[in-house]
Amino acid sequence: MPGSRPEEPAQAGGPGEARPRHPYVVLAAALVLPGSGHVLNGNPTRGLIMLFYIVLLGIVTAHFAAADQSILARYAGGWFVYAVSVIDAYRAARYRWERYRRFGRTAPASDGG
Repeated sequence: MPGSRPEEPAQAGGPGEARPRHPYVVLAAALVLPGSGHVLNGNPTRGLIMLFYIVLLGIVTAHFAAADQSILARYAGGWFVYAVSVIDAYRAARYRWERYRRFGRTAPASDGG
């Protein structure tokens, strides 16, 4: 309608928020493909950053590791960021899931502090 205000996008936890994915689905996706857990949580930028650092630190560690080291030791930096990424995606999904379960579609707005 002319003169009416356009609808604003729903805030996190607001009445328009869809049900979040189950944390185990996010965990499985994060284990299979690094960064995909963050994408399923609705944060693709964070997933790409984690993927970038997995590759970067894997290359750096491989460059400095001895040739006779195991694959885990040669790419230890990448494995570390991968583990942190999986844990981070799961914890974010668990938080969103519990918040949705507790408050439903009418979750209180975040106070920012």
